[in-house]
Parts: sequence; C-alpha cells; structure tokens
Amino acid sequence: MPERRAFSVSIFARHGGAVLLIHHRRLDAWLPVGGEVEAGETPLEAAVRELREETGLSGRFPSGLGVQGTPPGLLGYEEHLAGSKGLHLNFAFVADVDGRELSACPEWDEARWVGAGELDRLTCPENVRQLAGLALAAVG
Repeated sequence: MPERRAFSVSIFARHGGAVLLIHHRRLDAWLPVGGEVEAGETPLEAAVRELREETGLSGRFPSGLGVQGTPPGLLGYEEHLAGSKGLHLNFAFVADVDGRELSACPEWDEARWVGAGELDRLTCPENVRQLAGLALAAVG
C-alpha cells in the first residue's frame, strides 16, 4: 500500500524580532503553528486559517520573498515524515502579526516568542530552526 501523503503548512508568526513556536502536546516538540491543507484550499488560504484557528491571530504575509507568482509569505518548502499521517509536503510561511496575545488551542500546551539567539535552546527539529531563522531574516 502506498504511503499516505498530505500537503501541510507551517506558519512562523513574527512580532518584535521574535517568532512564535508552540510546544505540540502529542509530538512533545517545539514547532510553528500549522496543519494540513484542506480540500479546495491553496497553501496560503490554509496558512491564514491555521494561524487564526491555532492562535486567534491574523497576519500579514509579506510579498516579494520569491519569484513572480510565489504566494505572499512563502519561505520555503520541505518534506517530513509525520508518524501515522505519512509524508507531509510542507509549505512554510512567515506572517507579521500585531500582537502576542494568543487564544488557547488544544494542540499546544505552551507558546513562546523566540529570538534568533534562543532557537538552539529549544527541542525542535533542525528544519524548524532553519525556517525560523529565515523567517526572522526575511524582509517584511
């Protein structure tokens, strides 16, 4: 049987020189908010929805990070195994938000706004560190 594949998004919310990472309950790791792209959604639409659902925040996704036709805020693309959910084909976005007050979400039990110097102190996958660094450096 072929391995399950799913399109997903991750969103690095940015405010005041820091990005938001959440401690994911089930995975016991520090990750950006995100989730799977639903049927009929573009990756950008999924990113807007996931950011709002998991944090209550609305963001501005900066343009000009890629070639013409690149969705606003798209930092990069990466693939990773997601346990029983199979291979995630993940679109990583950056979004500028106006504040740091979050709505609770059952998927995470703690949230931190992290600057570049703090990334190495968290238990998170290397791709999260790399993408968080790109999000902090991206023009917006």
